[in-house]
Amino acid sequence: MLEFIKQPWPWYVAGPLIGLTVPALLLIGNKSFGISSSLRHACAICVPANIPFFKYDWKKEIWNLFFVLGIVLGGVIAFFGLSNPDPIQISSSLQTNLAQYGITEISGMLPEQLFSWNNLFTVPGFVVLVLGGFFVGFGSRYAGGCTSGHAISGLSNLQVASLIATCCFFIGGLLMVHFILPFVLTL
Repeated sequence: MLEFIKQPWPWYVAGPLIGLTVPALLLIGNKSFGISSSLRHACAICVPANIPFFKYDWKKEIWNLFFVLGIVLGGVIAFFGLSNPDPIQISSSLQTNLAQYGITEISGMLPEQLFSWNNLFTVPGFVVLVLGGFFVGFGSRYAGGCTSGHAISGLSNLQVASLIATCCFFIGGLLMVHFILPFVLTL
């Protein structure tokens, strides 16, 4: 059984399981699925300032923080107890494309030339890690949720705004991968 759990699950199993989380939360507890709002709840708990954005009854949303804690604990358990020791197989064409930009070593799932403490103080590392992180956070707040929140929760609730946001996320991702990232990697 453990070997079955360690294997990657096909999309047609994992996808519906993730997708069914939204209606289950709605039917069982009348709760909306969302992760990016948990940072707001944590700030409302920890920041004793008189900021209107954080003045609400965060105790009603404490379940969300336990949900996020469960995700973190699940990730830790999966990493330490269910990790596949074999290196991730990357197609030779992707290896060739990455080598053109100087990315030759991949540790786990991340290229070490981009995602490392040493690379943080280089121009490509700063752009990818710091500016990229800022834009992800800003975009999540501006769009009223993160990519997975809109794609999973919003689409399952038939929200037109989430359909538009999800389409824009995919278009932005394609533009980033094909135009902006190759430019950044050549800096």
